[in-house]
Amino acid sequence: MSRGALPALGLAFTALLLVATAQPLQPAAASMLVAQRSAVPVPAQPLQPKKPATTEPMSAASGNTASARSGKEPDLAFGAYQRGYFLTAFHEATKRVNTSGDPKAMTLLGELYANGLGVGADEAKAAEWYALAAARGDANAMFALAIFRYLGRGGERDRDEAARLLAAAAKLGHAAAAYDLGLLYIEGQQFPQDFKRAAQLFRQAAEAGSPEAQYALATLYKEGRGVPKDLKEAARLMGLAATANNIDAQVEYAIALFNGTGIAKDEKRAAKLLQRAAKRGSPIAQNRLARLLSAGRGITADPVEAVKWHLIAKAAGLGDAYLDSFMQKQTPEVREKAQRAAQPWLLAIRMSRS
Repeated sequence: MSRGALPALGLAFTALLLVATAQPLQPAAASMLVAQRSAVPVPAQPLQPKKPATTEPMSAASGNTASARSGKEPDLAFGAYQRGYFLTAFHEATKRVNTSGDPKAMTLLGELYANGLGVGADEAKAAEWYALAAARGDANAMFALAIFRYLGRGGERDRDEAARLLAAAAKLGHAAAAYDLGLLYIEGQQFPQDFKRAAQLFRQAAEAGSPEAQYALATLYKEGRGVPKDLKEAARLMGLAATANNIDAQVEYAIALFNGTGIAKDEKRAAKLLQRAAKRGSPIAQNRLARLLSAGRGITADPVEAVKWHLIAKAAGLGDAYLDSFMQKQTPEVREKAQRAAQPWLLAIRMSRS
């Protein structure tokens, strides 16, 4: 298996809050756009294997061409896993375990059992394989087993053991483990609440390229929690996370660009980012984009699009008195066009709630 390429299950610690309060920061009263956190941050998602192939290959010899080019032995098991040949991945990983006791192969077997890929789903067996690999120093296995212990999958729930495993994986440079451990320090249940320690862990993960950690650390810099307040550093980190398609970072970075908070003011870039996040389903982005479209700030004024995005954001629970008033001032034709344009989104929102 390629080193560090298999983060575990990526299951969310949905109960963890990034910041102790949920109150948004309020910029200057004259600003059209108000910063507001749109979601509770969660651990980075794992690399997803391709969908199962219709047929298994005769061999997985082409599974890791990069390793072959570098002169290293190709990792046939992980190559097959990434291409969707899960039964082949299972056989190759089993072979590696039997011949060399490879902990990376053990972790892959745990992943296959955890998700029922190529074999029947069996969380107990997955936990056993993760535990064997973790005992042999594999950081990915430590992280996977930590998630299992935290959620009680494949055995009893054990938050203390989960925290210990996260700490061990973080020491080995596992970005998602460092990020999750930081969330536990923010939560203040497993450990005494410690924003400074959380910031250190988020920085470790952020420097390793975790968009979630970049967003979390940016928020701490923005609010001066655990680190000195630094709006320029907050904007820089938010920009990195936004570039990596973290949707919450895209929204907040767009608002920073619009208001010129910690970065040069750029309403056009802000509007483009809000468009991107709005199309990805962020109600906050949809609301802020509607405001820009209503006023022609950073984007050509378009009352139909403004009302459309307002209707969509409102259906998702984000009302706005200013936009309600703007909508009522439009002609019946504009409102009808906006309603038609919003209809597929409104239907999807209703279906998601049924």
